[in-house]
Amino acid sequence: MAGTTASTELPVPADHVWQLIGGFDSLPDWLPYIPTSELSDGGRVRTLVNEEGGVIVERLEAFDNAARSYSYSILRAPFPVTGYLSTITVHEGSAPDRARVEWSGTFTPDGIGDDEAAALFHGIYADGLAALTQSFAA
Repeated sequence: MAGTTASTELPVPADHVWQLIGGFDSLPDWLPYIPTSELSDGGRVRTLVNEEGGVIVERLEAFDNAARSYSYSILRAPFPVTGYLSTITVHEGSAPDRARVEWSGTFTPDGIGDDEAAALFHGIYADGLAALTQSFAA
């Protein structure tokens, strides 16, 4: 099993960041490379379409509004991994008006090495957090 974590600190209160990213269907609101998200199964499954038209289906595994965190698994995606589980959490930052966002995942590489799989998802998480930073800079 492999894994990776990316994080960023934003000059915005944690509750404000959670309001933007805390909804399981909110990726299109802050992640430009995921322009479409559709919920099904009572809001527990999201079908995402990326900019190239690729489809990713994910299931909400855990949601904790008080802890500003949710975890999800991948049901179907064009990624060379199995057993994918990811968590997004918004923590208090280094000051009361700052937030630290952490995006982490674990997975079993399928046809590629641990380092290559970790680099793939680290890039996705880092790019996503950079987009989140940009959304608050605007």
